[in-house]
Amino acid sequence: MQHLVSPVGIVHSCFKEKFAIPRQPHLAPAARGVLELLPPFDQGDAVQGLEQVSHVWLLFLFHQALEDKPRLKVRPPRLGGNQSVGVFSTRATHRPNGIGQSVVRLERVEPGRLHLSGIDLLDGTPVLDIKPYVPYADSVAEAHNGMADAPPPLIPVDWQDAALQQAQQQALRLGQPLVQLIEQCLAQDPRPAYQQPQPDRRYGARFWDLDVHWHYPEPGRIRVLDVQTATT
Repeated sequence: MQHLVSPVGIVHSCFKEKFAIPRQPHLAPAARGVLELLPPFDQGDAVQGLEQVSHVWLLFLFHQALEDKPRLKVRPPRLGGNQSVGVFSTRATHRPNGIGQSVVRLERVEPGRLHLSGIDLLDGTPVLDIKPYVPYADSVAEAHNGMADAPPPLIPVDWQDAALQQAQQQALRLGQPLVQLIEQCLAQDPRPAYQQPQPDRRYGARFWDLDVHWHYPEPGRIRVLDVQTATT
């Protein structure tokens, strides 16, 4: 039996590309976005009462990872990207129906718009449903996961002086915690775990309308090189 579903809204996110997005929600509290609700859910009636809620579950589509042929096994980044496990034992983006879920902080509620933080969603992500987080039911004290029993270890992030000044100036323009966003995302080391970066190799990712570049001056440490307005 097939059943068609339609998005209730679209996320406008600080993450403009998949690289450097945190692999779980809340790992970058400074990551912000707005969920724009689509008709008929853009009326105030649909979100009435949601102002009493601090966090919400978002069910969404991995719209840039949809596949016609289901994968039975995947290679999760958590295991270095070189070990295969069953798709249902992971939260990999390659899902049988392309469905993801994230619990995010609800900063503000407006008719037709939800302001969010701690997100791990790509810009343009279609949201299929919104559900309030219920602490007594959704938090399981004795839960465990042997594959992901703790957050990923963080690595130090430092800045070229000019890059930090650029980020601070752009943060004022955007009205966003840009320095914190960059540090929180890069500290999780977004490069593939199997890749051994050389000091002369530059990496880059887009946050809001800015291209951020960094390198690894030595193993286990990142230095931000520049923060520039995106050209495309």
